[in-house]
Amino acid sequence: MQQVKSVIIVGAGPAGLMAAEVIRAQGHHVAVYDAKPSACRKFLLAGVGGMNITHSEPYADFVTRYYNKAPWLEPSLQQFNADNLRAWIKELGIDTFVGSSGRVFPADMKAAPLLRNWLKRLKESGIIFNMRHRLVDCTERTLTFNHGDTDIEVTADAIVLALGGGSWPTLGSDGAWQALLAKQNIALAPLESANCGFYSRWSEHLQKNQAGSSLKNVAFTIKTLDGHIVTRKGECIVTQDGMEGSLIYAFSKYIRDHINHSGEAELSIDLLPDYSHAQLTKKLSSKQGKDSFSKYLKRTVAISGVKAALLYECFNKSQLEGAENLATSLKNLTVRFYQTKPIAEAISSAGGVCEHSVDEFFMLKNLPGVFCAGEMLDWEAPTGGYLLTACFATGRQAGLGVCNYLS
Repeated sequence: MQQVKSVIIVGAGPAGLMAAEVIRAQGHHVAVYDAKPSACRKFLLAGVGGMNITHSEPYADFVTRYYNKAPWLEPSLQQFNADNLRAWIKELGIDTFVGSSGRVFPADMKAAPLLRNWLKRLKESGIIFNMRHRLVDCTERTLTFNHGDTDIEVTADAIVLALGGGSWPTLGSDGAWQALLAKQNIALAPLESANCGFYSRWSEHLQKNQAGSSLKNVAFTIKTLDGHIVTRKGECIVTQDGMEGSLIYAFSKYIRDHINHSGEAELSIDLLPDYSHAQLTKKLSSKQGKDSFSKYLKRTVAISGVKAALLYECFNKSQLEGAENLATSLKNLTVRFYQTKPIAEAISSAGGVCEHSVDEFFMLKNLPGVFCAGEMLDWEAPTGGYLLTACFATGRQAGLGVCNYLS
């Protein structure tokens, strides 16, 4: 008969709660600690406007969304992929559906019912929740929490740290755990903004007239540091000091890598990705007549507003003369970025506990019996359900690691 052990989970987000569920299912005593008054605050915020839980694309494509950390995360993702996650949600009484973009959502598009059902099941299984407990120290098997005006020291047979990254610090993911692990000589990659906006130096005219405008149906292209060409279609927002929005977020790793490497990143924008260069040249061959250049652009290829402003931002008049030159310019605007937006404004973060600091179940090599999960590990992914899937999957993997360790 297996001996019942005690396990502490620090962090009541998806990764921590998934680890708690796995460990409790093996009969061990599980207590969850979190600094906030309630669980999964960032998860609930992600559900505002539609809870994108995972993505339905084929697994071979899905796993590439984790960039160079895909091989590290793949064992966890293979064991708990998008289909497994949808089946697990179904067990909680929540149906899911696939949207037109391939993203997967709960049937009612909300995070709260899913979380409510999950917390009910966890509590009924015997998991104890200790909220408003902030971790202030961590050594092997011993944790110190601040609760009110009191420091409380607790010990356990195993520990799972699922403290999040550095984005949205007001919701609990403030990265304060870095100092605690650094004291234990755990190798950490610096936390950086991911799925974030970037600063660019716009002209005063563009700032004044186009800030907040949506840049729709465009394609971005960038050459990564290792020489790959990445192109994607979508939309984003031109802000007063740069760009925000889904398409720019999808390029955030590549842009950030270039800024870190050389202080600047160049992104190519195709304003009319549905036209080939030849098709565009043909359309632009019609005579301008008495129209102004701006009216001619609008009449022939429907370029106006923020797209026209970006065209004028990137090229001088002589570069736009002639149908072929104009077609080339419309399909290849170069925009430069010089800095990422602050991590507190980012959707997620990169960096964290390095791969070589943990074993295959994310147990810290310098602290046997202490495991990590979720965004505090050094990986990143774009929005679209990839972030949450990996949080669930690494939480489950850490939970399995705890069970193996305790046996």
